[in-house]
Amino acid sequence: MRSLCLLSVLCLTGVSLADKNVLVLLENLTIKETHSIYFKNMVDAGYDLTYKVADDATLNIKKYGEFLYDHLVIFSPTVEEFGGNLGVETLTDFIDNGGNLLIAGNSNLGEALREIASEVGFEADEEGTAVIDHLNYDSKDDGKHTLVIADPKNLIKSDKITGGVTAPLLYRGVGLLVDQENPLVLEILTGSSTSYSHNPDLPIKEFPHAVGKQTVLIAGLQARNNARVVFAGSLEFFSDEFFTAKVSPVGGESVDSGNRELAMAVSDWCFKQSGVLRVESISHHREGEENTPNFYTIKEQAVYTIVVKELVNGEWVAFDGTDMQMEFVRIDPFVRVTMENKGGKGEMVANFKVPDTYGVYQFKVNYHRVGLTRLYTTNQISVIPLRHDQYERFISSAYPYYASAFSMMAGVCVFSLVFLHYKEEEVKKKTE
Repeated sequence: MRSLCLLSVLCLTGVSLADKNVLVLLENLTIKETHSIYFKNMVDAGYDLTYKVADDATLNIKKYGEFLYDHLVIFSPTVEEFGGNLGVETLTDFIDNGGNLLIAGNSNLGEALREIASEVGFEADEEGTAVIDHLNYDSKDDGKHTLVIADPKNLIKSDKITGGVTAPLLYRGVGLLVDQENPLVLEILTGSSTSYSHNPDLPIKEFPHAVGKQTVLIAGLQARNNARVVFAGSLEFFSDEFFTAKVSPVGGESVDSGNRELAMAVSDWCFKQSGVLRVESISHHREGEENTPNFYTIKEQAVYTIVVKELVNGEWVAFDGTDMQMEFVRIDPFVRVTMENKGGKGEMVANFKVPDTYGVYQFKVNYHRVGLTRLYTTNQISVIPLRHDQYERFISSAYPYYASAFSMMAGVCVFSLVFLHYKEEEVKKKTE
């Protein structure tokens, strides 16, 4: 009975234990202790964590064609090759099947993580390099200026991803570059304009790999199937030391770091506990009716309604967006209209006039915003021409043609009368 009650509660809230199955791959078991606050917060949030060493020979994430985990956390920066049957191809297949991946690296990034990064549109700097900032560093730095203070203003403008963090952040790790031509890649946290990536023990003889705000500290990817990947260049970013540390800029006041808040917000976003949308229902009908028709006639008024829900704190609530658009498409959009959010229920409603061109159309919604899962829905419908008894009679623009027709008829009548009744007088002969 108790199990049935628990199942009922989970169904009502929209929370499923199945989508919180997480495999954590560690460099060594010591990381479980040095990052205990992060893992405890994950457990408190309802995640089911399974810990394994990254080079474990028995490592397996797939069985009978099905993946055993919903999410992967890789806290093993220097691993050169994963154990068991786990490899780069398996991880890309995991992402292609909707799995989510959170990776943390450091300045000695292994070849395995470099390959994964390149597969998803990121590029890490060379081994031994670190992000350096000679103006924005913590007073606890060892003199190399690699303990960087990241300004929260350099976070991506999306509270769904960052959780609205306003406190400064501590970072020590490798710098990343992202593919600017890849529209799926997100720069979650970048360095300041004075930061760059280089080996702190070597003199600078060539232009650094990444300079200024091109230096990405935390990068993200949301694939077209809504799978999410987060790649942080710093494993220490998630450590107990950085979670509890005071940020002490040189000559400034010490404040609590925002690492803990950002780490949990990014993790929730990566594991689809934040910024997730779903379509609950779709309907369309003629204005003034309720039933969905099999077709529309040109120039009719149509009403399209889509109900969208958002996952917030484990519950599906009405989506409050006001910029969702609907397109009525036949190869190209004939109608594009911003839908009205009725509020309270997440109903998005579009009223529009069916085009005066008949054919096969689609109601299409393609909603893509930073931090939210992509919504893409299509519904096909036919648009037919007017029936023979639906055309307008005595069109005003045709009055000149009506007048010409009747004037011609009148002219023929007059001509006929004249022609039939007119008789020419006979000319008298000259002899008479």
